[in-house]
Amino acid sequence: MRMKRFEYIRAESVSDASGLLIQGNARLMAGGTDLLGALKDKIYPSYPDAVVGLKAIEGLSDIKEEDGKLKIGAMATLSQIASSSLLKKKYPALASAAYSVATPNLRNTATLGGNVCQDTRCWYYRYPDSIGGRINCLRKGGETCYAMTGENRYHSIFGAVKHGITPCSDGCPALTDIPGYMSRLRQGDWDGAAQIIMLANPMPMITSRICPHPCQDKCNQCEYGESVAINCVERSLGDYILKNADKFYAAPRHETNKRISVIGAGPGGLTFAYYMRKEGHSVTVYDRMEKPGGVLRYGIPHYRLPKTIVDSFTDALTNMGIEFKMGVNVGKDISVEEINANSDGIYFGTGAWKQPILGLAGESLTQFGLNFLVEVNTYLQKAIGNNVLVCGGGSVAMDVALTAVRLGAGNVKLACLEQRHEMPATAEEVSMAEEEGVKIYNGRGLGGIITDADGKITGLEAVKCLTVLDEEGRFRPTYDENDRIVIDADYIILATGQRVDIDFLGEKFGGQLKSQRGLIEVENMETYRTKLPSVYAGGDAVTGPNIAIRAIRAGNLAARGMGRELGFPAIAAGVGNARFLDFDAEAIKRTNGARQKKRPIEERVLTDEDSESLTERQAADEAYRCMNCGCLAVNPSDMAPVLMALEATAVTNMRSIPAETLFSKTNVSDSLQDGEIILGFELQCVDDDVTARYDKFRLRGSIDFSIVGLATSYTVKGGRITDARIVLGACAPIPLRAPEAEKYVIGKTPCDETAQMAADIALTGVLPLEKNAYKAAIAKTLVKRSIERLICQ
Repeated sequence: MRMKRFEYIRAESVSDASGLLIQGNARLMAGGTDLLGALKDKIYPSYPDAVVGLKAIEGLSDIKEEDGKLKIGAMATLSQIASSSLLKKKYPALASAAYSVATPNLRNTATLGGNVCQDTRCWYYRYPDSIGGRINCLRKGGETCYAMTGENRYHSIFGAVKHGITPCSDGCPALTDIPGYMSRLRQGDWDGAAQIIMLANPMPMITSRICPHPCQDKCNQCEYGESVAINCVERSLGDYILKNADKFYAAPRHETNKRISVIGAGPGGLTFAYYMRKEGHSVTVYDRMEKPGGVLRYGIPHYRLPKTIVDSFTDALTNMGIEFKMGVNVGKDISVEEINANSDGIYFGTGAWKQPILGLAGESLTQFGLNFLVEVNTYLQKAIGNNVLVCGGGSVAMDVALTAVRLGAGNVKLACLEQRHEMPATAEEVSMAEEEGVKIYNGRGLGGIITDADGKITGLEAVKCLTVLDEEGRFRPTYDENDRIVIDADYIILATGQRVDIDFLGEKFGGQLKSQRGLIEVENMETYRTKLPSVYAGGDAVTGPNIAIRAIRAGNLAARGMGRELGFPAIAAGVGNARFLDFDAEAIKRTNGARQKKRPIEERVLTDEDSESLTERQAADEAYRCMNCGCLAVNPSDMAPVLMALEATAVTNMRSIPAETLFSKTNVSDSLQDGEIILGFELQCVDDDVTARYDKFRLRGSIDFSIVGLATSYTVKGGRITDARIVLGACAPIPLRAPEAEKYVIGKTPCDETAQMAADIALTGVLPLEKNAYKAAIAKTLVKRSIERLICQ
C-alpha cells in the first residue's frame, strides 16, 4: 500500500527544523522506524505535508561525560547506546534497555529520541486503513477504546487516560464531565462529585427530572445493553446537593462591587446568576412572574418537577446573596435602559412564552398549551372538557396530555405531524402517555376546527402529513389534502410550539440586538456576547425554543465571557482528576441499568412526583457501570522508564525538562511547545554504590515489545537502601513510578520480606482487565527480584 505523498526536508540546523514545525503541517523524523510505518498504514487522522529529517544536524548523536554529567544526543542510535563501552560500564541499564529493542537492523536506525517519542503500539490504533475496515478507536477520533471489553492482554493494568471528550459528555449540551462525577461516586466522594457536576450545571436536582438526557444515547454501554442510567444517578446527586445547600450554594467570600442584572428567572438566567454571584458580583434578577423559575416552575407539571424542589433551589440562590425582583415587567414597569444605567453587565434569558399564530380556522376557540400548563401549575386545577385533543408531538404536548388525564378528562387524544419515530418527545414520554390512556394519531396535521351550530368545538379535521422536513432538514411539511379524518373533541389544546417575544427591549436596545429571525443576536455561541459591551444573552431568546440544559450551557458560557470582559476570569473550568481513569472491570459487564421506582398508574396524581430517586447506595452502584471511557494503550518505550529511573533531564532547543515531566503525557509531543525539539538527555554521573538495571519481560528474546518492563535504581550504603527509583514500563499509558514502594524500601535492609512488601506496594491500585491480570503478577515478580539481587551485594 503506497503512503500519501509528502515533502522530505533535510534540516541543516535545529533552528531550521523548529521553524518548519512552527510554519506548517510537518512532522519530525528521527530514525523513521515508527513514523514511516504509521504513514504507510495510514493510521493518522491527518497527514503531514512535510517530514523534517534531523540526521544532518551535527552534535545530536554524541554520547559523552562532561561537566559531571552524562550527555546523550537524541539522534544517538540504539545500537550506539547498546554498544557504548562507557554506558555498559557505568550506565548498564541504558545499554541493556537499548539492546532489548527489536533487532540489530532496527537498532542501527532507531534513535533515542525516536524511541521515547514513538506512538502507541496498541493494535486497535495501529490497525491499518490499507486492509480496510478502519477501527476508529478513541485515539483516532472514535468513541470507544475497544480494549475495555475486547482483546486486552497487553493493555494497561492501571486504568485508562482521557483522550478527548467522552461520548456521553459530548452528548450532554452542557458538556458535563459525567465520567468524572461517576468516578467520585464510586470512591464515595459525594462532595467531589457535586463539585464536578456543578462546574457545568448548578441545578442537577432539576435537570435530572426534566432533561431528555441525550447523554445516555451516546453512552458506550449501549453497545452491550442499556446505557448507564445517568439521569437517575444525577438525580440522586442533585438531591444530595440540595440537602446540603448551605455547603454548595455558599455566599462568596469576597465582593467585586460589580453590579450584574439578569432579565429572566428561567434556567439560563438562574445559571448565569449563580456563576456570577459565585465570583463575588452583586446580582439582581428581574422577572414578570410572581416567583422565580420560569418554565421550571410554570411550564413543567408538578408530577415531573415538584415545585418544592424549585423553591429550595431558588431559596439557595437567595441565600447566596442573589436578589430577585419578581412581578416586574421589564419594558413596562422599568426599561432596559434604566437597568443598564445601573449595571456593569446585563444578561437576557427571557425564554419563549408567546403563542404562535397558525392561521387555523377556529383557532381562537382553542387553548395555548403553555398557558394551560401555567394555569394548572399555578392553581393546580383547571376546568376542561371531557373529550380533550392535544395537538403537537413534543415534550410540552406530552405534559399537556398527561395533565389533562390527571385533571379528570375522560378521553384524551393527541395528534401530531410526525410519525412515532420522528416525534420530538422522548420515547419514554410517549410510552408514558400511552400507558395512561392517551390515544396518539401520528402523521396528522391541522386542517381546521369543527364547531356545532352554537359555535362550540366538536372536533378537528386532520389532514395526512406526508413529510415533516425537507431534504435539507428544514421544517416544511407536505400533506395529502385528499386524506382527511375528523377527530372528535370538545376541548382542543395547541402545543405546537412557542415563540420568542423580545419587544421588551424597546427601540434602542431592540434596534441593535434584534436579528432577522426576531431573536437576540450574539456574536458567537462560545461567549454569548452581543455587539454591545457587557451585554450578553442566551437560551431561547437567542436560539428559539429549546431544552433547559442548552439554556444552562448558555448561561454558564455567558458568565465566563462576561467575567473575562469585566476583568474577573476566575470561574473554574474544571476539577483536577486522578492521573488514570478508574473503572470496575466486573461491574461494567452488567447490561441492565438502574430504574427509579414509579407509582402504579392508579396512584399517579397531578401534585405528587411519579417516581422516587435512587438511594445514594443505588446511585453509587449504578455509577460502577460507567466504563469511564479512556485510552488503555500502554507506553511502548524501553528507554523512557530507564531515563526516569536515572532522574534524567531532557534538553530541548528551548529549556530543560525533567524526564518524569516529559513522559507524564501519553503523547510526548503534548509536553512540548510549538517548535520545541528534544536535543538529548543529561543525567548526573552515577556513584559506585548505585545499582541501576532494566528488566524486560516479553514473549521472545528479541523483536517483541515489552509486556512488562521495570527500570530500577537503588543506592545501597552500609547494608541499607538509602535511595530508590522504581519505574514500571508497558503497564500503564505512561511510564509509571512507584513512589510509595520507593519510600518503603528506603532505610530497609534488602531481604525477602522487604522485596515482597515493596512488590505488593508497587502494584497497589492495579486495575486489571479481563485478560491481562497476569501482567500484575509479572510486574510484582520483577520488582521483587530487583531487590533480591541487592541481598548478595
